[in-house]
Amino acid sequence: MSTAPDRPQPNLQPAAHRPDEWAASDQRLWATLVHLGGILLGWLAPLLGLLLLADRGAFVRRHVVTALNFQLTLFLAALVGWMLSIVAIGLVLLLAVFVVNVVFSIIAALKANQGAEYVYPLAIRFVR
Repeated sequence: MSTAPDRPQPNLQPAAHRPDEWAASDQRLWATLVHLGGILLGWLAPLLGLLLLADRGAFVRRHVVTALNFQLTLFLAALVGWMLSIVAIGLVLLLAVFVVNVVFSIIAALKANQGAEYVYPLAIRFVR
C-alpha cells in the first residue's frame, strides 16, 4: 500500500502557466512593440518577434503571427505598387499601403496594450 521510492512524482505545476511564459503585462508590452515595429521595419519586426518571443506566451504569439501576416500582405501590395509605378496608379497604391500600415498598426498596438485580440482586415494568413 505504499508507493515505490523509485516511482517518479507527477508534475503538479498547472498546465496553463509554463516556467518560461511571461507575465500578462510583459506579453502585452511586447505584442504592442511588435505591432509598432511593423511601421518602421515592415515584416522584419514581426518575424524577429516570432523567432524570439513566440514561446513566451500564447497572447504574444497570436499577436506576433497576426502582425507578421499583415506585414507580409502589405509587402506584397507594395511590390505590386512598385511594379505599377510606371503608371500613376502604382504611386497611389504605395501611398495607400503606407497609410493603411500606419493606421492599422496603431489600432492593433492599442488593442494589444489593452490585452484584447485584434485581427487585421484584408490580411492573408501566411503563418498560422
